Amino acid sequence: MFLHTHPYSPFIPKNATKLIVGTLPPPRFTEKVFKEGDVDFSYGSRDGYLWPILNRIFSLNLVFETTEEAIQQRKLFLAAYQIGICDIVASAEREQIDASDLGMKNIECRDLIFYLNENPTIDTILFMGGNSKNGPEYLFRKQLKDKGIKLETISSDVPRKYQFKIGNRNIKTVSLTAPSGAANRAVGAIPEYKALKKKHPNLNTIDFRVLQYIKYFV
Repeated sequence: MFLHTHPYSPFIPKNATKLIVGTLPPPRFTEKVFKEGDVDFSYGSRDGYLWPILNRIFSLNLVFETTEEAIQQRKLFLAAYQIGICDIVASAEREQIDASDLGMKNIECRDLIFYLNENPTIDTILFMGGNSKNGPEYLFRKQLKDKGIKLETISSDVPRKYQFKIGNRNIKTVSLTAPSGAANRAVGAIPEYKALKKKHPNLNTIDFRVLQYIKYFV
């Protein structure tokens, strides 16, 4: 059994208004065994799409390499745009050494409510995935239930949107299409993607995510 621990502490700039929430990076990031093109930072896998998507949306000219420059570029961007990252999984056990959420067992979660209380300017959570088993929204729902906090539906259309209260504070959540290759099949089944693809045959699953993400990051 492989103990998959999260290699990065939450990165939440002062006065952050948005919080990116996923699960775990690939196991090689825990073991610090990188591939060419990996960045030693959250969502730094060369196979992931989050930073390429943000690079396109904000014209960041990011470098994609295992260097300190690449890390600092991402931290400066997050601070400038008041965006934090706090993945919900602290650790999990795996029988197979892969990045599948379904493969996680004995999951230990970070207390997101604690981090929200520590950062009172955050008003939006951006889930990197939906309510599939062991996904970030799924785990957060369990956390809210344990704390007796109700999650209310704003919209059931993809990306699904919800809200909840901490005291008098209202916080919205958006469950974005996961920025991973594994989610490409799910993207292909989304009616909005099918409609756009019919109008624009050259549109691909990353283009679709760019169009989706820009509404919530900008």
